[in-house]
Amino acid sequence: MTDLLDEIEATPATYPASPIGMSDPASWIDAAIIWERIEAYTRTRYTPREVVWKIQGQAGSEWKPPLSPLVSRDAHFWGDQWEGLALLDGPVGICFPFDGVYRITAQVGYGTPPKAVTEAFRRLAEYMADDTDRAGVSSYSVNMGGAIQESYQRNAAHAARALQNSGAADMLRPYRRQK
Repeated sequence: MTDLLDEIEATPATYPASPIGMSDPASWIDAAIIWERIEAYTRTRYTPREVVWKIQGQAGSEWKPPLSPLVSRDAHFWGDQWEGLALLDGPVGICFPFDGVYRITAQVGYGTPPKAVTEAFRRLAEYMADDTDRAGVSSYSVNMGGAIQESYQRNAAHAARALQNSGAADMLRPYRRQK
């Protein structure tokens, strides 16, 4: 049995480029904002960064890192201080040789985002850029002398549910981070 005690993920120096073919308002949104929301939802990283995990492990147990791809790792075991050690890979994950607290410092992230992920990026950016003049408004109504009338209502969680409402979450389902 293992328990993840702590996870600290550094912000990458850069993110993948924005996909081409987006509307002007969507392309004006800082790409880092979109990537941060996608990465909070997924386990796969496409740009390198450091991650430090602290895990309570039992002798003979295995632990699968929640982020991928794992490029490299360095491990320590807590005795009276952090002591370096080599951890072996097992069929499911990283093997722990004895009971205690482990610190794994890893480099994760590389590769090109697949088409489904870039499409999720595009959908989320377009959704966030839609009707920027009405951002944060939950209802709107205008009546110009009865001849022209317009109204709408929007859920108050409109921005918080952008990943789901835009359809991006459906595109990211195969990459979903396990809690």
